[in-house]
Amino acid sequence: MASAPLAETHHGEPHHPALAHQFDTLEQQKESSTLGMWLFLVTEIMFFGGLFLAYVIYRTKYPQAFLLGSNSLNVVLGGINTAVLIGSSLTMALAIWSAQVNWRKGIVIFLLATIGLGSVFLGIKYIEYREKFLHQHVPGRADFHLEPEHPTPHLREIAARDPNLQEHAQIFFALYFIMTGLHATHMIIGIGILITLVILSWRGKYDAHYYNPLEMTGLYWHFVDIVWIFLFPLLYLLGAHAAR
Repeated sequence: MASAPLAETHHGEPHHPALAHQFDTLEQQKESSTLGMWLFLVTEIMFFGGLFLAYVIYRTKYPQAFLLGSNSLNVVLGGINTAVLIGSSLTMALAIWSAQVNWRKGIVIFLLATIGLGSVFLGIKYIEYREKFLHQHVPGRADFHLEPEHPTPHLREIAARDPNLQEHAQIFFALYFIMTGLHATHMIIGIGILITLVILSWRGKYDAHYYNPLEMTGLYWHFVDIVWIFLFPLLYLLGAHAAR
């Protein structure tokens, strides 16, 4: 029995099942979604921008404490996480490409790969956080004490010269936990969205005609990755450079 033809819009175009009633075409719907996502990302830039501004102000005011605080971070783990997120941006882009060529299995594979890489990032972040708690590098703790992770004459001089070093170093760690914590929260939210997309993709929801949710999620995911690209050198490489 032949399937019934799709209903038509008032412009005479086939009515795709994913087309919302308030739009005339899928292209119009996509343009509206893209505009909405970019407006959302602008608010996110303003949100993270305030934290970056606070970082600049306090780093300028307490440069030695920030050098020593950064020196205690694990550059190797931070570098691995950077590579992991760059890889996840690639797999997210490949998921969108798979939809464009009508490769449903590819969409699922690359979305799962993105979820896997995001989970690896969060796992490494957990290891880093646990290490900070074990070493009492948590702002507000009465037993907070910071020593150079890789002692050099320069870092030893910093630690011995500033009587308020421990207090000022807590500002660095407050920014570290807030900025990386909010970033990790965005990652968790993104993974939740990706899991939903995997289920919908497996059900054949997306194809070459309609893959708008994949593109919007891709924009969000790339933004989160870019935020980390800024966080890594500001938080991790500052102290690694000082230890040379």
